[in-house]
Amino acid sequence: MKLVTFKHPSFNKYTTAPDGTHIGAWIDDAHIFALYLGAQTMIDFFALDCIKRAPNHIEATQDLFNQGEDMSEVIFPVTEVELFAPFPQPTSLRDFGVFKTHMDAAARITGKEISLEWYKLPNYYRGSTSPASIAGHEAVVTWPNYTEKLDFELEWGVYIGKTGKNISIEEAPEYIAGYTIYNDISARDIQFRHMTLSLGPAKGKDFDNSNIMGPCLITPDAIGDPYNLNMIARVNDEVWAEGNTSDMYYTFAEMISFVSQSETLFPGDFLGSGTVGKGCGWELDRWIQPGDTIELEVENIGVLRNTIGEPEQNPAAWKEKV
Repeated sequence: MKLVTFKHPSFNKYTTAPDGTHIGAWIDDAHIFALYLGAQTMIDFFALDCIKRAPNHIEATQDLFNQGEDMSEVIFPVTEVELFAPFPQPTSLRDFGVFKTHMDAAARITGKEISLEWYKLPNYYRGSTSPASIAGHEAVVTWPNYTEKLDFELEWGVYIGKTGKNISIEEAPEYIAGYTIYNDISARDIQFRHMTLSLGPAKGKDFDNSNIMGPCLITPDAIGDPYNLNMIARVNDEVWAEGNTSDMYYTFAEMISFVSQSETLFPGDFLGSGTVGKGCGWELDRWIQPGDTIELEVENIGVLRNTIGEPEQNPAAWKEKV
């Protein structure tokens, strides 16, 4: 199944989430089916285990649709809906760095060898889950008023579908609600300044529409082999980067198990993979510009497309101390 969170201007048949969104299923290349199985949000959908009833519900509706029944009250053209991140507000966001080729490139660019600890345990930072920082397919990317080098990152990730703690690697796949594409937008100039302070990327990552996910969540039964999927980044229809998930040094099962040690995971938690090799402008020394269209594609999931906005102007911008 491909699940989505969406809005449609005329749809109010079922109770909606507080933000006015609905849960849906992408039933073919061109249509979204509104799901209502007692859950208002995607977090509720998995927490209440609605996922077990959804396939039969979708199949029955799709059969009627294919037979020519009028389903216009619950099935909408994709072109008419606004797609949000599958979980519009993840309960947490942890972004790892597990692609070996990307780590090798970082070592070349910075002149610093990969830490031996990287080969022993997964590493991640906690990203912002502010409602303003999470965005979906076709959202306009914020260009912060403090950066001259904005960058995209070709990533993907998993959402957690049920509560768990001290999860074994063997059990971890059972906790994956689904996979999605992730564009971790980065303000590179200030990011690298922040990281000299050994606390994380800070304003290099945290700004409106900086964590872009979508266009859908694809459930594990439909992803195929998650560790042999092609990944492509296009800027204005030109291919800038290509990679494959086989380059991941750690699996999502290993990441889930690691994070869950002495810490409870909940439905809606998100774990990102980090950037695939050559999957960002920093590695390529090519920089996106206002007005550019970024398309990130992961095989069997789809294409996450966004446009880069104009630099924000703010006369009250932060003044650095001298």
